[in-house]
Amino acid sequence: MPEIVTSQGMLLLTALLGYLLGSIPFGILVTRALGLGDLRQIGSGNIGATNVLRTGNKQAALATLLLDGGKGALAVLVARWLLAEDAAQVAGLAAFLGHLFPVWLAFKGGKGVATFLGLLLALDWMVGAAVCLTWLVTAAVGRISSIAALVAAASSGLWIMFLTDGSLFLLALILTILIYVRHAENLKRVKAGTEPRIGQKKA
Repeated sequence: MPEIVTSQGMLLLTALLGYLLGSIPFGILVTRALGLGDLRQIGSGNIGATNVLRTGNKQAALATLLLDGGKGALAVLVARWLLAEDAAQVAGLAAFLGHLFPVWLAFKGGKGVATFLGLLLALDWMVGAAVCLTWLVTAAVGRISSIAALVAAASSGLWIMFLTDGSLFLLALILTILIYVRHAENLKRVKAGTEPRIGQKKA
């Protein structure tokens, strides 16, 4: 944990604004703008980039990935710029929770992988880059996005301890637990051998 230097009131405001930013459902907005249909009725029904890819539109999937990651990074960077490192971590966590539980979608959001990667890159670019590389290698080998996400999330704590002073460890642990909870159904499908592979249009 970083030193707490920001007032409680400002941290609460930071959390609220971070949550609202994180709750913007870019996957739905992008697919709707491109006339690709209701993302919640496609593939797995998830609002993230992996499910957008199942529409067959790679540009839409890339845009969703960048926007979902960008909102996590933006929350961290603005909070750090205006306040301090404690606020940056609060903003990152709040943006992540916003993506998972967006008020606009009755609190039924995505699984948070892109937002997780984006906020990690903003908090510490070396850790973020290492986790992204872990995701890429695992995805390239296994071709299963959910497994890549779980392996990458689990690796974040190790990278933090190896590359930093450890002040990000608690946040990474919380985010990793949430990612595993959100991927419970994916784990069941992996065990059953029915988990879709990257680029597959149907769940």
